[in-house]
Amino acid sequence: MAIEIHWIRDDQSLAEHCRDWHQLPFVAVDTEFMRVDTFYPKAGLIQIGDGLRAFLIDPLLIGNWQPLADLLDDSGVVKVLHACSEDLEVLLRLTGKLPQPLFDTQLAAGYLNLGFSMGYSRLVQEVLGIDLPKGETRSDWLQRPLSETQVSYAAEDAVHLAELFTVLRPRLNDDKYAWVLEDGAELVAALRREVEPENLYRDVKLAWKLAPQQLAVLRELCAWREREARNRDVPRNRILKEHSLWPMAKSQPSNLSALAKIDEMHPRTIRQDGEFLIQLIKRAASLPAEQWPQALPEPLPIEAAGILKQLRAIGQAEGERLGIAPELMLRKKALEALLKSGYPNGPYQLPDSLRGWRRERMGQALLDSLAGAGETR
Repeated sequence: MAIEIHWIRDDQSLAEHCRDWHQLPFVAVDTEFMRVDTFYPKAGLIQIGDGLRAFLIDPLLIGNWQPLADLLDDSGVVKVLHACSEDLEVLLRLTGKLPQPLFDTQLAAGYLNLGFSMGYSRLVQEVLGIDLPKGETRSDWLQRPLSETQVSYAAEDAVHLAELFTVLRPRLNDDKYAWVLEDGAELVAALRREVEPENLYRDVKLAWKLAPQQLAVLRELCAWREREARNRDVPRNRILKEHSLWPMAKSQPSNLSALAKIDEMHPRTIRQDGEFLIQLIKRAASLPAEQWPQALPEPLPIEAAGILKQLRAIGQAEGERLGIAPELMLRKKALEALLKSGYPNGPYQLPDSLRGWRRERMGQALLDSLAGAGETR
């Protein structure tokens, strides 16, 4: 059956359609974008599905995004997306707003135990029995005119995404529906909690092996790299390769020839920013000790693997009882943070990352399990 497609190519048309969408219980939202040589995604198309039709918004022709921003912020209209972390970035960049409430169909599939982290095509096939044509995700969404295949692909996404919601929503009991929205709100909150550039050094591989003075250098390198990537709108690795950060902080090269010997150091980086980096390293290395970061905790030892497995089993058992994909229950990072809070002898503290219904239903069981593990050691 041919899909009814409506193009939105000017501000007035967008405002009129947004007025209509405010009256609906939900809208499906999808985006097509390019992110090959840029830090920020460049929107090529925004798709809205109302359950019957596909609306294709051309972002290259829209000047006023306020009506869509208001729709995303309308708590009376559920926004339906799929595996949406990058879509959220696109929408935030265009409109300054993020969708709420957010219903992610990939999460819903997990809560119905259909599968964890299911791709869109597979979910459409599983739930709607429709085989989607091979995707156009790698094509150029900034070209104009878009090809017929691109338009058809984008329209199908919007229509089937709305259909997925109408099928999945009734299959979720009230608790599970609330949890899907809670996880959607957490996706939005995580994007809003953008890590400060000065704290990015904590995530560098093997950073825990560096002394506090070396961490001060790593902190400045990571912060500079992040800010430059944003300012120049290029990928972080175009500014400075990820694998170069740690050896630079460790060896602290003091001239260009020493800098050139750093792992994966690109000649372009030395040419463009070499002198600046040498000065940045010198400045950071000479900071007084009171301005150094604290040493980072070591990773959990191999002996902790058994306790982590024990904690994970609590989530798996609860997932089995509730009919939820076990991978959705307790995230590895949350369990590691819990274990690090008191390893090896306790007392342990539930981490902030264990929130909402997971904390309520499993928090005490996790703490009890750790108390038991302490007694048996």
